[in-house]
Amino acid sequence: MLRSVILAAARSSKIERLVGTAPVSRSLVRRYVAGETTAHAIAATRALAADGLLATLDYLGEDTVVVEQADATRDEYLSLLAALKGEGLSKSAEVSVKLSALGQRLDADLAYDRAREICVAAADAGTTVTVDMEDHTVTDSTLEIVHRLREEFELTGAVLQAYLRRTEDDCKTHAVPDSRIRLCKGAYKEPESVAYQRSLDVDRSYVRCINALMAGDGYPMLATHDPRLIEIGIDRARWYDRDKDSFEFQMLYGIRTSEQLRLAGEGYRMRVYVPYGDQWYGYLMRRMAERPANLAVFLRSLWTKS
Repeated sequence: MLRSVILAAARSSKIERLVGTAPVSRSLVRRYVAGETTAHAIAATRALAADGLLATLDYLGEDTVVVEQADATRDEYLSLLAALKGEGLSKSAEVSVKLSALGQRLDADLAYDRAREICVAAADAGTTVTVDMEDHTVTDSTLEIVHRLREEFELTGAVLQAYLRRTEDDCKTHAVPDSRIRLCKGAYKEPESVAYQRSLDVDRSYVRCINALMAGDGYPMLATHDPRLIEIGIDRARWYDRDKDSFEFQMLYGIRTSEQLRLAGEGYRMRVYVPYGDQWYGYLMRRMAERPANLAVFLRSLWTKS
């Protein structure tokens, strides 16, 4: 119930205005968001690399309904990739892109064209792109665009969400040579007809999906903070005789940082999802929904001087 309330708040412009004008604790936002500019993203990437951590950078924003906004998002990614190349950080960082921020809901071909431009820049920089997944209404469109991108850029990554009932089959289908699949639980409010509603059912689906990915020929990217699922991932990798460099773990910026360092210290590839930009509200609210215990901290910050 609380998760549903938080996700509803994430779509409320009235609450967004309240949060945006209230004395929100800067330390809270900085915990989850690297900053607003390309320079902030680069600084965060450099700090992570110094600790032996990989990064994937997400310029915040989605549901673009104006072509000029889609172009601006593309241009930011091009600048970011040029900066990663210039700073010598391309080997430790890639980028994550939401197709809705590139105009997917306006025109799928428009989103593909802009995503392709980003892939070209990533290839020039010596790194890769992972296409984020959004709500279930764009799953097929997103996977189709990823398929088109992979025809030219075979290491383009895709994201699959364990809470969708279809995802186990999608994992089996997409666990092919050179594929890169990020498996996450999912953070959007979805109807019961397409998504599991109970946490236990989502966890069970996640485990089945781990097995499907580890048994396949692709590169699994296990995005979870759940200690049980992390240990299951390690166990399944051993079961399928996978080397530590044949898969990776992913976690969000600012969450379970000691665990990130522990996994990296044990020789696992550990990538941190680093969001940046001024469109932090929706992202932050989804983080609250994923772990409602964070909500009390967030709400207290609304009435605390920064």
